Amino acid sequence: MIWNTPNLLTLLRIAIIPLFLLIYFLPYPWANEAATSLFIVAGITDWLDGYLARRLGQYSSFGAFLDPVADKLMVAAALVVLLADPRIQSQVLDTRLFTIVVLVILGREIAVSALREWMAEIGNRASVAVSVVGKFKTASQMLATGFLLWREPLAGLPILRIGEGLLYIAAGLTLWSMLVYLRAAWPILTKQTP
Repeated sequence: MIWNTPNLLTLLRIAIIPLFLLIYFLPYPWANEAATSLFIVAGITDWLDGYLARRLGQYSSFGAFLDPVADKLMVAAALVVLLADPRIQSQVLDTRLFTIVVLVILGREIAVSALREWMAEIGNRASVAVSVVGKFKTASQMLATGFLLWREPLAGLPILRIGEGLLYIAAGLTLWSMLVYLRAAWPILTKQTP
């Protein structure tokens, strides 16, 4: 069934995106906290929809398709917002490096999505199933992005700087996970077609 709880949570995550974008750019001092809260809610729904799908046995083709799309849309929206925000750009250690890292993360998402689609088309989707490294990559991206969105010091901790460091770690995991997927697909990618 398409309209089960996990799928509704995934749709909620997609619906949060325009609200997140609107709130982030409001000219109020609480806007980044509210936007960060929405991002955290989206992250929780990401975990919760997967948990409920497994726990309740509510798997569907629709959910399998939409869940990774919702994740990528949310992270991409947040990263693009961070790139467009002059307050963030003025505080990161190196704006060029920050921009390159964001582009690496977004580029990897596109490349791996295309690879998975192609592998599914030829009947080898299992070869590029989500790996443990991919799960760590997603977790580090979400954590880094949440810290960067918050950006204000908290309990004396330099939240923006921590988020920036975590984003660089996420970029490393991003490249590593892409190599894991490419390595798994490489025999098929390099096979000669008759």
